[in-house]
Amino acid sequence: MVGVTGEVRVEITTLLVSPVHAYEGRPGDGPAPDPEPVSRELVRVRGGLGLAGDRYCGRAAHRRAAVTVMAAESLDAVRDDLGLDAAPDAVDTRRNIILRGFPIDSLAALGRGGAGAVFVLDSGDGPVRFRAHRPAAPCRWMDVVLAPGAFRALRGRGGVRCEPLDDGVLRLGPATLTVLEPAVADEPLRARTPAP
Repeated sequence: MVGVTGEVRVEITTLLVSPVHAYEGRPGDGPAPDPEPVSRELVRVRGGLGLAGDRYCGRAAHRRAAVTVMAAESLDAVRDDLGLDAAPDAVDTRRNIILRGFPIDSLAALGRGGAGAVFVLDSGDGPVRFRAHRPAAPCRWMDVVLAPGAFRALRGRGGVRCEPLDDGVLRLGPATLTVLEPAVADEPLRARTPAP
């Protein structure tokens, strides 16, 4: 469990928007091709919906899990655990946001009633709130697209399924992450943002 409520400097290393589900069927058959590149320099977040253009955006069944955030350190751990020369390509995880510098998996454990912590990411275009919900369990596809053994190596560090609470923009590069105190997590963001 993370008790951090102050601002933490992080780096957004990967942003991914995938209009189709590439990992369907049997892993041995290989992933479906993407109709367009999925890696992005910036993403548009839609509060209550997801990332604009992503396959889960606006889908009722995925509202509380529309965005998956993962720590880049998880891929470093896969590299170390499996003795790989380099960390696996983050894009192959199909996680929407990969960031370095914060143990994001711990946020699913915060909160009551199954809801995790509310956190804010800001990469320079203004703050965007997310509510962490359940852990993002890895699937067997990870053994095919990352490396044999990656499925097990990612257990407990596959990221967090999140619900975006605000509209906004996130960009690759330096950012800040703030875990909100439960008392202020549901306040409108404008009420906490100082006037220019």
